[in-house]
Order: sequence, then structure tokens, then C-alpha cells
Amino acid sequence: MRRAVLAGALALAACHSGPQAPASESVGTISAEPVTLTAADGAKVYGVATRPEKARALILLFHQAESGKDEYATIAPRLAQAGYASLRIDQRAGGAMFGGNDTAKALGVATGHVATGAEYMAAKQDLEAALAWAGGQKLPVILWGSSYSASLALVVASEHPDAVKAVLAFSPGEYFDDRSVVARAAGKITMPLFVTSAQDGKEIDAARAVIDAAPAKDKTQFVPKTGGIHGSSTLLRPRNPEGAEPAWKAVMAFLGRVSG
Repeated sequence: MRRAVLAGALALAACHSGPQAPASESVGTISAEPVTLTAADGAKVYGVATRPEKARALILLFHQAESGKDEYATIAPRLAQAGYASLRIDQRAGGAMFGGNDTAKALGVATGHVATGAEYMAAKQDLEAALAWAGGQKLPVILWGSSYSASLALVVASEHPDAVKAVLAFSPGEYFDDRSVVARAAGKITMPLFVTSAQDGKEIDAARAVIDAAPAKDKTQFVPKTGGIHGSSTLLRPRNPEGAEPAWKAVMAFLGRVSG
């Protein structure tokens, strides 16, 4: 497939996510390419793979409700600068929050549609398609979810423990019709786990419930002292001016530890 060097994206990442160091010689050229996956029900799932030449691990990036893969348009290049390849996908439960969602559009999801708990759960097969693709990349695989997809990432990791190196869950919660799905999944998480949330009592409690349930030996709950907003958007400086960099620091410390 066509590959494109991410000079413009890296510049955009510097604008949106804070001061950036240039891509170091150790990671080499950073590039991106479109990826099309096929879910278990035959639906096409559209994404973008971002790759440094020398990657430490592969992170699968999953977005929040009413969103799309470009929730990570500036996050993926910053991860690449640190040596992490990534795949960000458009899940079928999503929308135009960050510019559009090709998977939802192809499936005829109406603009502005608010997904149900059942529709959130149906997107699990999109995450599983990404995990199957990752299995051929010969890198340790890390799952990263935002809001409802943070919960799905926990479910997928619990069902595929041998395929997942670590999990990062941004604002997980019981978003599905069955209000105990996440608790059951968390109870099976043995790989390293990072959980964070908005600076909000209910979200902090939901994150703590995941941490408390998980039998993982390496688990971190990052509670923002300043800033802190819902989902992975907490890492975006325009949305979280005071809290983005402390959150990034915590994320990178966790990634460095589990992939070192």
C-alpha cells in the first residue's frame, strides 16, 4: 500500500500535544499507510498504521463514542517518535467528533447517531480484527482504549491473554447492556494495566474498580491532579491545556516499563 512520511503529522503533533523532540536516529523514518481489515461479520474496518523503522511494540488505538481514528491523529506520531508503532481504526460505533468515521459511514450509520450498549458491544469484533492483524506484525501488542473502547479493550485482553502484552484504558466503565461485563473482564486481566479517567469522581471510582478487580501484578491508576478529561482526549493539549503533559508523562513511564 501507499506509504507517506509523517513530516506534516509530526508538526501537527507538536502543536496539539506539547513540545516534541524530533524523531531520533534510533527509531528511523516514521511513515503511515492505510489499512483495511475485515471483521468477523464481513464488515470492512478502516484504519491507519503508523510505523517507526525500529519499533519497540505495536499499540492498537481504539476511539471513544461518536469519534473515529483521528482521535489519535496527533497521538500516534508522538508515540512513533518514542519508538511505538500503532494502528488506529474506525470502529462501527463512532462518528464525526474528530472528522469522520469511514467504517460507520460504509455501514450506513447516520450522522449524529448515538450508539446503544448493544452497538458498543458489536464493535468488539472490530477490535478483534485489529488484534488478528497485529498478530502478523511480529511485535509485542498493547491495547489502548478510550471510553467505551477502553472497556472493550479490557474484554478483548481478557479473552486473548497470550496475544496482549499490556492494556491502557482511558475512562473505562460499564457502558454495555450487561452492567457487569467490565468487572468480569477486569477480574481476568493479568498483564500490565494502566487506567486513567477524567478529574471526575464517578470516573475515578470506575477506574479504581477496574484496578481493584484486576489480578495483574503491574497495575497503575493515574488520577489527574490538574486537567483530566474523558477518554484519550486527555492527552490533547487543546482540550486539556493544564493536564495533557502530566498525563503523557504517566503514559510514557508505563509504556517504557512494560516494553523495555
